[in-house]
Amino acid sequence: MKIQYLLSQFAVFAVIFALSSCKDDDKSSATTGDSDLSEEYYTGGELGTSFDDGILAYQQPTPAVEASADMLVLFKYGEAFFENEFTSATSGVRSGLGPAYVRSACITCHPGYGHGRRMTRYNASDHGNGYLLVVFDKDTEAFVPELTGMPQTRAATPFLPPINEAGIDIEWKNYTDDWNNTFPDGETYSLIYPEINIDSAYINTNPKPTNYVVRLEATIGIYGTGLLDAIPDDSIIAEYNRQKAEGYTLNDAKYVESGFLKGLDGVKRVGRYTYGLTRGSLQFGPGSNAIWNITNVNRSNYAGNDSTVTNYRSNYITKAYATAMSQNSDIQKKLGKTASEIYDELMAKDLTPELSDEEYIQFMVWHRGLAVPAARNLDDATVQQGKKKFYAIGCTSCHKPSWKTGADDYTGDNLVKGKLPRYPYQKIWPYTDLLQHKLAMVNDIRTGWCRTMPLWGRGLSVKCTGASDHLHDMRARNYQEAIMWHGSAESDARFAVEKYRNLSKSDRDAIIKFLESI
Repeated sequence: MKIQYLLSQFAVFAVIFALSSCKDDDKSSATTGDSDLSEEYYTGGELGTSFDDGILAYQQPTPAVEASADMLVLFKYGEAFFENEFTSATSGVRSGLGPAYVRSACITCHPGYGHGRRMTRYNASDHGNGYLLVVFDKDTEAFVPELTGMPQTRAATPFLPPINEAGIDIEWKNYTDDWNNTFPDGETYSLIYPEINIDSAYINTNPKPTNYVVRLEATIGIYGTGLLDAIPDDSIIAEYNRQKAEGYTLNDAKYVESGFLKGLDGVKRVGRYTYGLTRGSLQFGPGSNAIWNITNVNRSNYAGNDSTVTNYRSNYITKAYATAMSQNSDIQKKLGKTASEIYDELMAKDLTPELSDEEYIQFMVWHRGLAVPAARNLDDATVQQGKKKFYAIGCTSCHKPSWKTGADDYTGDNLVKGKLPRYPYQKIWPYTDLLQHKLAMVNDIRTGWCRTMPLWGRGLSVKCTGASDHLHDMRARNYQEAIMWHGSAESDARFAVEKYRNLSKSDRDAIIKFLESI
């Protein structure tokens, strides 16, 4: 074991040495950037941009991480917790999976570190299936209490999954919009959307949910999320106030104090992550939260859904699921325990941490240390034409081109305080207002409110993930379809889509080429 550890250490430092040597030998290489480039090429600012545009473009560390050999080591170790599978073993490296889980490895949902792909079936083993099931009440739109917000479809022996995948049906249907899927110049396009059903007979809870609707939400790209963390709250609130003054319909509940979100450090922040803006800081955000509720691997500093509670280490399951499992005679027999013993163990809130503090620090350094790929070909004449039209028709009203990070003095809880990469005073280009709008699509996202998704780096999606799907459920197979799905009569973006429709084909194509470049 000691020899293996030394070899692993040597491998990490060899990688760091190779990276450093390349930069020392060739200061003008693409990996170091180019001082003659305009600021828009630096999508993540000078501290957060990688100039790798290959198949690993989404996986690169930021210059802020690379500046410290110690931090780069932590980054590399943290990366392993994202890429490798957890197991249902009760001890050892990467143990703790279950009793129920969504996926056994984070990368399954984030192929190439990007967005999930569009799927025609629900199978948690399909690489690239970033779909999360959203099961909510038809009348109230609240998540059904019998299932977790991210319902699991897998379980560790001898337990059963809350939802058996055999009962999940995804059907892709054709959709015809107000313009008969045709531009004024005769060019046509197609639109599709998913219809999802779960047969209640395949739901293993007691009681079972009733009167429910099912939707899909795909995982987001995780590169650059640390940079969004560095945007000051007051800047987001200022953008909200600007749009309200211009008459936009926004989810006002997110911008009053009661709508702010408490993080692990106890500080309330404005929501900026997830489609529903349910996470305000990265440490309580996408990957940090998901490493628990996707794998059910708990840790010492995670407080479940209530960050005011300390030492709250529990399974991500519901009482209805624990009841069903504890009452199952086969499970009782295999475990040699009574129903009450099984229930109490499943619902315990003082479980032994499975992810160590050291491992969590490594994971967070990696998570906050992922760079954004630099923009490409911005000086190309067609790209410039597309940029001009993108701005002119009003797309930047919601896809705000740039932000300025603040002092980035977020320290986090005591575990990570002073240990994470920082991005102070950077001009970044994510092309999002970080606010929620309504597009009013058929089979829309739960509640209809959806965060404006960042556009940076999406042009590399085919290269990095093997797919170019867009929108919250990946219904759009390309940029053209994504744009046209913004065109519902009730959509906040209807005016921009109408202008887009009336552009010449060369201008429409130029806009797409611009989007592919940023």
